[in-house]
Amino acid sequence: MIHVAVIGVGAFGRNHARVYQQLAKDGLPVRLAAVVDADQARVDAVAREFGCRGLGSVGQLINTFQEIQAASVAVPTIHHLDVARQLMDAGIDVLIEKPIAGSLAEADELISLANKHKRIVQAGHLERFNPAVRATLPVITRPMFFEVHRLSVFTPRSLDVDVVLDLMIHDLDIVLAFTKSSVKEIRAVGLPILSGKVDIANVRLELESGCIANFTASRVSTERVRKLRLFQPKQYISLDYGRQDVLMFAVGKDSPQASPSANPQIQMERVPTVQQEPLYAELKSFLESVKTRRKPDVTLEDGRRALALALAIDAQIRDHSERFKLDDLRH
Repeated sequence: MIHVAVIGVGAFGRNHARVYQQLAKDGLPVRLAAVVDADQARVDAVAREFGCRGLGSVGQLINTFQEIQAASVAVPTIHHLDVARQLMDAGIDVLIEKPIAGSLAEADELISLANKHKRIVQAGHLERFNPAVRATLPVITRPMFFEVHRLSVFTPRSLDVDVVLDLMIHDLDIVLAFTKSSVKEIRAVGLPILSGKVDIANVRLELESGCIANFTASRVSTERVRKLRLFQPKQYISLDYGRQDVLMFAVGKDSPQASPSANPQIQMERVPTVQQEPLYAELKSFLESVKTRRKPDVTLEDGRRALALALAIDAQIRDHSERFKLDDLRH
């Protein structure tokens, strides 16, 4: 039996608690022992909802539950390092929500702590566990162009970071995983609209492989869109994160699953996916790593790589704003 805790039970942390409880109901050897949050009313409510203890600090958790083996860290990004350090010092494996830290120095310290304590530490890049992403990986050959849109309506959640670190980082991680290439050039523009940080951004990346990737991320949209389109020799692949489906268009492809499109030379095929909540798959994978001591499917190094790219994009956005005096328009 793996005894787990969730640190930070705001909107997303509560989902971690819910899924841990669901995994237990489904027969996995896991028990949600406690939830931790500085907001007493919130932690009490979540503890009642999921039948576990509610505590006000990580120190309380460590002193109260000697049997805790693993924990999800879903506190604001600025507290990731401090919370994860306390947990790892106590011999607890951790899953850290994205972005894993607020700076590369903090990310490097997390990696150092994980190595020092020999802890399993998984970066919480949820979309890696989206069935559509998992179904696309085996059909990747040589991606040369990406068009990615991640649009969301405005909510007061995650306003401690900008839209690049909040939303776009998901897609940055996916493109890095699909291409396995480093970035050669970044061009970016972003604007704060409803918060004090950048709420909408557009980015163009050129990778060392020659691939070009365009990203648009917004948290001030009137609709919710999460789509990735990629083009590789003789193929176009359309991935919908929300619907968890993948369409593949190929030239001259002979497949029993393929159906002819309007152009008889082009075959359309729906890539098989198994519908599943990505968070369920993510936490199940984390628990498997805790149990077997195998390397997580998404490592801290993966999280650092995505963070480094997101921070480099933010630097380009700041440079663009300064060159064109966009900050002056806010006053």
